[in-house]
Amino acid sequence: MTDFKDRYATSLMNTFGPPKLTLVRGEGAHVWDDQGKAYLDLLGGIAVNALGHAHPALVDAVTTQMRTLGHISNFFTSPTQVELAERLVEVLDAGPAKVFFTNSGTEANEAAFKLTRRTGRTQVVVAEGGFHGRTMGALALTSKQAYRTPFEPLPGEVTFVPFGDVQALAAAVSEETAAVLLEPIQGEAGVVMAPEGYLAAARQIADQHGALLWLDEVQTGVGRTGAWFAHHESGVRPDIVTVAKGLGGGFPIGACIGVGAAGELLEPGNHGTTFGGNPVACAAGLAVMNLIEAEGLRQRATELGQRLRAALAAEPRVVEVRGAGLLIGLDLADDKSAEVTAAALAAGFIINNPTPRRIRLAPPLILTDADADSFLAAWPGILDEAGL
Repeated sequence: MTDFKDRYATSLMNTFGPPKLTLVRGEGAHVWDDQGKAYLDLLGGIAVNALGHAHPALVDAVTTQMRTLGHISNFFTSPTQVELAERLVEVLDAGPAKVFFTNSGTEANEAAFKLTRRTGRTQVVVAEGGFHGRTMGALALTSKQAYRTPFEPLPGEVTFVPFGDVQALAAAVSEETAAVLLEPIQGEAGVVMAPEGYLAAARQIADQHGALLWLDEVQTGVGRTGAWFAHHESGVRPDIVTVAKGLGGGFPIGACIGVGAAGELLEPGNHGTTFGGNPVACAAGLAVMNLIEAEGLRQRATELGQRLRAALAAEPRVVEVRGAGLLIGLDLADDKSAEVTAAALAAGFIINNPTPRRIRLAPPLILTDADADSFLAAWPGILDEAGL
């Protein structure tokens, strides 16, 4: 393990700090390190591995497509590209829409940011606490100052308002606003839920000023919350939806979806990508969506998520549990999330601490009852070990 860590330090840029583990194999919701130790992956590659690791259907789809047709560039199309776009529009269920494929969530948000400029307006109103990516445009839409400061000045006319504050949102949006950008659930902030009625109010405010409503579902989309998209629970019809992470089940893919007139704003020459929408990535996306549907994984996420949240909330050292489906956040009684995450890792469980007091879980949608029970049984001991 040390050998790989030393080689990592020598050959890779220090953008992530030292890796906690060197992982060499995965199967289902489990991974193994280079010392042979097994871990239950309750983070899923940060909400990416919807089908877990090495799912046979996903492996088969990618392998078959690679043997058939790999990269072709966007001078051409492929059946998998068209079929995945159609499938996304179908499950979005917002009427006519068009898709631009990317390789990641930040690229999907870059495409959407450029799309908003085609309205002729320049201001974007964004919620504090949101995370939209690390490229310069997406970073301009991300409020965390520690991420922003080293790279300022950032592009765009961006106004930040408190998440969930309807009055602040209404005060910030004007006839100069191109778009209102929100996450239905703020994942990187520690799974912070939009208050009831907030998205509907945002839709009304955007409509009053002729602005677009852009929902970032990079972390929450594709069944993660029990719905195809988290905003479906609100009944709101967005103008733009961005998605990535779980869409490829581990294969890099993202999408910017423009609904109605917003889908017509980008024209030839306005934007592009070499790899976005390639046949292999789209084959992965189709396999993920088909398996989620065929195996009832959205309902599974809803039911198992409810059980996990209830069990976690019963622990007195946990002061709040939030989430939807298998995107779960909890607040600890003290600022010991780093210690809890380390204790969990030592016990064989991969979890995440997005803030000093918050823990995030985003396990594969194929997580079994036995997997969940093993974590819940270990949880009190993990908190003990962390000194909580």
